Amino acid sequence: SVMTGRSLKQQGFTEPYTPAFFSVKEAVFPFIKFQGVDPLLGPEMKSTGEVMGIGQTFGEAFAKAQQGAGNAVPVSGTAFLSVRKADRGAVVALARDLTKKGFKLVATRGTAAAISADGTECGVVNKVMEGRPHIVDMMKNGQIDLIVNTTEGKQAIADSFTIRRTALYNKISYSTTMAGARATCLALDYLDTGNVRSLQSLHQE
Repeated sequence: SVMTGRSLKQQGFTEPYTPAFFSVKEAVFPFIKFQGVDPLLGPEMKSTGEVMGIGQTFGEAFAKAQQGAGNAVPVSGTAFLSVRKADRGAVVALARDLTKKGFKLVATRGTAAAISADGTECGVVNKVMEGRPHIVDMMKNGQIDLIVNTTEGKQAIADSFTIRRTALYNKISYSTTMAGARATCLALDYLDTGNVRSLQSLHQE
């Protein structure tokens, strides 16, 4: 309507509007179709489409967005955590929450030390460069269900490439940022709710 000459004031939109629900947009990526491509996101446009999840809470909306994009998010199992030093304070709280939701934890040595120091039980697993058995072995053997792996610097990004590709091929939920990891943790409470509402009913609110 604005493009056809009707101002926002003429349409009655003069005050900020806060809807009674949350909406989360998620991109759909074609990484699985291209062998050798790193699924780590950068400034380039890589998505081939988008979906949106709507819910009464952010966690519910995020869960629906992941389901709509075809991203498998587990409700239980074993979570692998490996984060850069700057994220170790945040990963401690995440580890507590994942444990409360029923997940077992394994982590690389530095991350595991931070989690264990907080009193949360956490196993230790080798990085790929530290020798076998390592994290990729566990992933290929179906022993890992959820991954949180934040990196910093070219070498760390290169070292974790195999983890990202293996997660992609084995359809393992993978977060490369703490923000994404926290959102995934919030979504765990809503993956089995099956609460569906029509757009018409939402617009009536």
